[in-house]
Amino acid sequence: MNRIKKNIVANFGGSLFTGVMSLIFLPVYINFLGIEAYGLVAIFTTILTMFAVLDMGLIQTLTRELARLAVLPDSAREMRDLLRTLEIPYIGIGLMIGITVYLIAPWLAHDWVNSQTLSVKSVESSVVIMGLIIAVQWPLGFYSGGLIGLQEQVILNLVNSIMALSRGLLSMLVLWQISATIEAFFWTQLIVSLAHILIVIYLLWTRLPTHCKRSRFRIKILSNIWRFATGIAGISLIGSLLLQLDKIILSKLLTLEVFGYYAIANVVSMNVYRLFGPVYSAIYPRLTNLITLGSEKDLADFYHKSAQLLAIVVFPVVAVLIFFSKELIQLWLQNQNLASATAPIISVLVIGTLINGILHIPYGLQLAAGWTSLALRFGILSVVIFGVLLLILTEYYGIDGAVWAWPIQQLLYFIFTIPLMHRRLLKKEQWRWYWSDVCFPMILSFTPVFIMWQLKPDIMGLIETLIYLSATYIFALIVLFIGLPIIRSHVKKFLYKKYGNSR
Repeated sequence: MNRIKKNIVANFGGSLFTGVMSLIFLPVYINFLGIEAYGLVAIFTTILTMFAVLDMGLIQTLTRELARLAVLPDSAREMRDLLRTLEIPYIGIGLMIGITVYLIAPWLAHDWVNSQTLSVKSVESSVVIMGLIIAVQWPLGFYSGGLIGLQEQVILNLVNSIMALSRGLLSMLVLWQISATIEAFFWTQLIVSLAHILIVIYLLWTRLPTHCKRSRFRIKILSNIWRFATGIAGISLIGSLLLQLDKIILSKLLTLEVFGYYAIANVVSMNVYRLFGPVYSAIYPRLTNLITLGSEKDLADFYHKSAQLLAIVVFPVVAVLIFFSKELIQLWLQNQNLASATAPIISVLVIGTLINGILHIPYGLQLAAGWTSLALRFGILSVVIFGVLLLILTEYYGIDGAVWAWPIQQLLYFIFTIPLMHRRLLKKEQWRWYWSDVCFPMILSFTPVFIMWQLKPDIMGLIETLIYLSATYIFALIVLFIGLPIIRSHVKKFLYKKYGNSR
């Protein structure tokens, strides 16, 4: 198994494990702390998410630059100086965020958080500890981005999984045996976060090539990368706004009950990104390597293979989710009325998320080439179009119209940005991407799922539903494997190596 395949498997495994850990330990925390105290944890997550826009594009900049330098000769000193130069402002940003949270702790405790059972003093001290955690935890994404750029994602996911387990077990032990208070919980999180960041820092620095001279801060490096970093920062800010705009507008226009249905459907739709993320993280550094080496043929070949790999991973799962959303939600929530209300919304929102996810590989190609302006300009335009569509469709058609704003906006992005990108990058590969990498795999995946949806029995029990959905997914996967060129070529190579050489 080559490095990219190992990284993809590790990314999926790490994402799955950490997700399972959060699901397992969540009821334990609530049992010890109570729902109100655990509400402070949600506030902590919200604060961390809000401050994420201050990343300034440095994570993706570090990932790209380390991937680019890794294939260039005699680049050890520049790689180490790059890390030193970028980590200083990044750590500084984290300290500023921590100080800000510390300063606003009294205001949050007295005027924002409406607590019935927790004392104001307890809330304030908890927020202060949150500030410390954020200051310590903030650089974790930065150093993780460095390991991703070096394609050291197996060790990164192993560490993240171990720390997720350690975080849960240690927190449970402290709450059980020492103190079942929210302050004790946050102090435990601080200790684990400190250990986590120190391990990741050590891993990144030790996996950089060694150099006889000490690494140092260099202004020249900042002057070389500031345009790319600024572009990434703008794209990240616009992306955050795009993902929150529907909640902002619809929370005003819809009734609270209907908005609740939309919110549940949105959570399901956003979780589809867990399928795209691991593939993108493994592929992006290699795209950067190939662009740096200047091999157009190898780049085009890898570009198409990556897009088809994404199709194999994502299309069968998403097809089942779109056609069988009601059955899946019923299995999850065990509520027939809620499943009936949210299933149509989920199906439409997932279509939009699928289109957005398909664009990950072309987007990665743009970033690998250091080209951020296309995504930035169309991102700004997308926010405007999305907002207008939401207002108009909600005004005339309510929730049934509002849900279509997301897939329509993404479809417009899909239609217009790809031709513009391929005018500059991989100029002859546009239609091959549209057909061989997207449309044909989608037909192969969605057709068998549609057939199974049409043949679905009217009444099925829990076990029967699970078996039927599993069989549907396997059916779609088999058809995709048989029909997709990338799979056939790998099978031919395998058969030739196994049997051809023995003749």
